[in-house]
Amino acid sequence: MDDVTYYGCEGVMMRLVLVPGLLNDGALWRDQIEPLKAVCDPVVADITQGEKLSDLVDAVLSVGGDSFALAGFSLGGIVAQEVMKTAPERVTHLALLDTTMKPDSVERADERRFLTALAKNPGRFHGFGENLLKRYLAPENLDNEEMANRIRDMTARLGPEIFIRQSQISRPDHHVVLRTISVPTLVLCGEYDQLTPPDIHREMAALIPTARLAIVKHAGHMTPIETPDVITVALKRLMER
Repeated sequence: MDDVTYYGCEGVMMRLVLVPGLLNDGALWRDQIEPLKAVCDPVVADITQGEKLSDLVDAVLSVGGDSFALAGFSLGGIVAQEVMKTAPERVTHLALLDTTMKPDSVERADERRFLTALAKNPGRFHGFGENLLKRYLAPENLDNEEMANRIRDMTARLGPEIFIRQSQISRPDHHVVLRTISVPTLVLCGEYDQLTPPDIHREMAALIPTARLAIVKHAGHMTPIETPDVITVALKRLMER
């Protein structure tokens, strides 16, 4: 498949916009970007600056151009769904990774408010602490310091202001949007994803007529880091559809 290159109607290699999650940046996609260049033009959208969900959508559209493929992880998947609501005619392929179409539950909203309040207090923001490991990584990866440090480095680099800003972005109900999607779509999550579990992804895939569902072994929530080659191959296969 690496011998295949995908071009748009003007003979330009197809762009793939990669959208990171909460307190993630381009480092999330580090292992995917180079191999994806064999089949497309991967770029990472910056969703760290906006105050509203519409601002994050604009950030994606500004790097996507008139026609592009789109892959969103976690919060980035929520942004990707909103792009499909706002400008579906511009998206050729869609990947929704370790994300949700549901609004925050009361409990999750309360947790966000609590963590946001902690982040506003100097010295209380610890980014990715040890107590979050079990929620983010598969059991077999809990002792993998390289993975943990990679996530810690991203959260420390982005810091409390971005955490607060992204935590206050609305998480709308996207059930209706998913039913309208008609482009080739990948819905994927880790088998041990506790934040956005497999059952949510099964429901998402059932709502999208063109969706293919993938549940990844050996991964929790952080599939691009925990199983990088699996994600690369899955995105290449999506582009092939």
